[in-house]
Amino acid sequence: MQGDLPRQRFVLDTSLFITEEIRRDDEPLEDAVIRLLDLIATARLELNISCYVPPSIHDELGTMLRERDVDEVAFSRLDTWVVRKSPDRYGVTIPANVVYNFIDEMSDRVDRGLRVSEEAIREVEQLDPEALARGSGDGEQEEYMTDADRVLSNMRDKYRRALRRGVLDSREDFDLLILARELDAGVVTEDRGIISWADEFGLRYVRGGQFPTLLEEYLRASGIADDEE
Repeated sequence: MQGDLPRQRFVLDTSLFITEEIRRDDEPLEDAVIRLLDLIATARLELNISCYVPPSIHDELGTMLRERDVDEVAFSRLDTWVVRKSPDRYGVTIPANVVYNFIDEMSDRVDRGLRVSEEAIREVEQLDPEALARGSGDGEQEEYMTDADRVLSNMRDKYRRALRRGVLDSREDFDLLILARELDAGVVTEDRGIISWADEFGLRYVRGGQFPTLLEEYLRASGIADDEE
């Protein structure tokens, strides 16, 4: 069958394997990951579909799965059916407009981060500094510090959202996009930042939660029986 079909390639993000969206009902993560890898294996053998990960994402994924006590059988299947390939960072070109837009967006995000910090400082200024000085044994010092810690915690959350949500914020994300561009492959991810920049790079993409269904539909349309049915 695979000799009659054009090759399709997908580059997989860590989020594909971790998202709740690939699970069926109360299915444990380990079972969902193994089922997904079995689908990838069948699609490779029957439909000439190849799946790749950059080494940086392979390492990140391995760490996350081990933290969740996923059995070694999953790692064996991952290494068998998902190709580990480094992106050609020197050979792949990126349109100048993509870099321009990235710089423009990061400049805007830095401004938003500054506004978040300024708001936190103003909120701390509203706390009573005298309560900290006189609160020795009556619990006022502890209450004051709790309020200050709350402001700091909220600032961290808002700052993280302002600077990181919806943007490329790691080498792993960049490797994923460069490899997909190199291979003319589709990107599979649940990360909104990667999806946004896949558009900028002119890449196809599939939401991680939809990828198992996509493979099942390909197999069904090709007349290949699914083991689950």
